[in-house]
Amino acid sequence: MSKKKGLSLEEKRSRMLEIFFETKDVFQLKDIEKIAPKTKGITPMSVKEVLQSLVDDNMVDCERVGTSNYYWAFPSKALHARKHKLEELQKQISEAKQQKKSLQNAAEKAKVGRQDTKERSSLLKELRALREQRTQQQAELEKYRECDPEVVEEIRRSNVVAKDAVSRWTDNIFAIKSWTKKKFAFDDSRINKAFGIPEDFDYMD
Repeated sequence: MSKKKGLSLEEKRSRMLEIFFETKDVFQLKDIEKIAPKTKGITPMSVKEVLQSLVDDNMVDCERVGTSNYYWAFPSKALHARKHKLEELQKQISEAKQQKKSLQNAAEKAKVGRQDTKERSSLLKELRALREQRTQQQAELEKYRECDPEVVEEIRRSNVVAKDAVSRWTDNIFAIKSWTKKKFAFDDSRINKAFGIPEDFDYMD
């Protein structure tokens, strides 16, 4: 028989939160080290690491009293932390929309010529930045995937908006290239080289 696969970090985090939510109690590390392996299948060696990751993400509170640390967490605390993260992502999406609008205006004004090269370079730079932002958002989704399905769904919808923005910006780049080819009979490689467009530039999957 194949060896049973261990729990992922997110599964451990989710199960450890269940200990706090179900008991609504305050614990010391030694208490969690006893309870987590027995009731949630979390390996003893990883208990401290998992608990600290939840504290770092503000999903579990920690207070030092005397020589001991005490830990507690309530559903409202975790929900607040996840909602705060969602608000941050929504703010980023809103800023991306504003950037998209500005770049669309810049693309409409951009013309072939040395004097316009900086505008196009700026457009490509902002496009790359948005793609990196979307990649970070996808990483955030994975981090919170098993914690709150409703919040994750909201973030996914916001992520779709960001992807649409990237696609429209990509449309603008291709529109400029098409106009340049028709106006000056330049081939793709020459246009890409002139304006710093990567040879593998294409729409995001």
